[in-house]
Amino acid sequence: MTEHPATASPGRPTAYSRVTLSKIMTAVDVNLYGTVHGGVLMKFVDDVAAAAAARHSGGTAVTAAIDEIVFSEAVRVGDLVHAYAQVNWAGQTSMEVGVRVTAERWDSAEGDPVRVATAYLAFVGVDVGGSPRMVPPVVPESAGDQRRYREAEIRRAHRLARRRAIQAHRGG
Repeated sequence: MTEHPATASPGRPTAYSRVTLSKIMTAVDVNLYGTVHGGVLMKFVDDVAAAAAARHSGGTAVTAAIDEIVFSEAVRVGDLVHAYAQVNWAGQTSMEVGVRVTAERWDSAEGDPVRVATAYLAFVGVDVGGSPRMVPPVVPESAGDQRRYREAEIRRAHRLARRRAIQAHRGG
């Protein structure tokens, strides 16, 4: 694991940031194909991720980037959708939040929930003036949490390398 710089607050276990939001999808959420619009799910993902980031950081956190969102199954009107989020990694001011979205099909109450999307978002803790502020480190609790922490570091390194490469290509 990467060393976290000294902060005023101690590290927080991954479980501290875990948040679940649930919503029944309705006709207002539908796209032209009759399934739930991807943008509706993206907002739902951002909402649950923001709650996890705020919980972990102890204050306001804003979305800085969406590294990835993958839609694996369509969501239909009437489905009960659950979004699960946790902070996977934290640096000095930024955090990665992982989100898993499942759906309970409205027409088969006995079926298992279906994974419909996964996403990784970067958040920055901000103070009342909107400037970045220090956030506590993440303390992975399980082997799965440690794996997510390491994978978050890989995604961050790729995001920063891509940004540097694009800036170099643009000549500045």
